[in-house]
Amino acid sequence: MAEYAINKGIGRSVEYKGLKAQYLFIFAGGLLALFVVFVIMYIAGLSQWICIGFGVTAASVLVWLTFHLNAKYGQYGLMKLAAVKYHPRYIINRLCLNRMIKGRKR
Repeated sequence: MAEYAINKGIGRSVEYKGLKAQYLFIFAGGLLALFVVFVIMYIAGLSQWICIGFGVTAASVLVWLTFHLNAKYGQYGLMKLAAVKYHPRYIINRLCLNRMIKGRKR
């Protein structure tokens, strides 16, 4: 039986065959969801070859997309992309210039 090194040190993120951090969970969850869809399609009565073709094609796309995102954005890239929508595009300051320079009077 082959042995695979999953973690390469204390304090480092989980890595398996080049996939790091959240990409590993996206990959595993995607394959699990694909399997469930495949089983539902097969039980629903679709042709065996249609189910197999869909499963192989969707799994290939999932594998390619996961490794592509891992290579493009890195370990924390998807979290950074998700955080961008919480940053304001610009800050509006409606005070006139005189009030900004003088400050508030008490």
